Amino acid sequence: MILNAITHGSDKPPLIILHGLFGSARNWQGIARRLATDYTVHALDLRNHGGSPHADAMTYESMAADVLEFMNQANIEKTVLLGHSMGGKVAMELALSSPDKVSQLIVVDIAPVEYQHNFDDVLVGLYHIPLDQVNSRKDADEYLAQKISSLSLRQFLLQNLATNSEGGYQWKVNLASIEQNMPDIMGFPLQQKVREFTAPSLFINGDKSTYLTARHQPLVNKLFLNGIFSTIAGAGHWPHIEAPQLFMGALSNFLE
Repeated sequence: MILNAITHGSDKPPLIILHGLFGSARNWQGIARRLATDYTVHALDLRNHGGSPHADAMTYESMAADVLEFMNQANIEKTVLLGHSMGGKVAMELALSSPDKVSQLIVVDIAPVEYQHNFDDVLVGLYHIPLDQVNSRKDADEYLAQKISSLSLRQFLLQNLATNSEGGYQWKVNLASIEQNMPDIMGFPLQQKVREFTAPSLFINGDKSTYLTARHQPLVNKLFLNGIFSTIAGAGHWPHIEAPQLFMGALSNFLE
């Protein structure tokens, strides 16, 4: 699968960014522009998201293979790899299965474990919007607000709404495939052979988030032998959005 990419910079070492569930490359443009002073930054849309193709399968093995295909197409032999949430799991899977392709790994607020939360509330909210009846994003937000109270979450989710050729609206995300593959998305393929990644790795978490906490560190250290941790004060699951200066500071300290 050929993934859609937004690239910043040129003729510099490569750095690939992988977004989280219901996100897209666009969510990372501010960070990508800052990193482009030192890297050629490729922010990718993972399968079933953004401008990338849709597919029935959505395992971490398949998504990691997509990233490898992008690297082959872009003639990238080895890259710094940064992934948030679901994208962080894709990044970890790629680093563990193809360690020769990753020079440094950055994982944002996610651990290599199975989570119980299945995003049913988000899917219910998105399915609740009658796309054949809404005439504006404001209309869509009013429907979504009936199921999701958080304005910031609604604004994030509605970035996936796009106009179609008839002048109506459609989802850029493949909701049906995401729903079908939610068990794989919430899990992580640890049942395979024991694997290790020895290159430098940074695990960033928000101190208000529960996705990556002290209880996850022993497993992270077992898999990522040169992993270090950095906690962003005052941030939740989106530290790159909630505390961008602190987030960039953590990246700069690691990448220098």
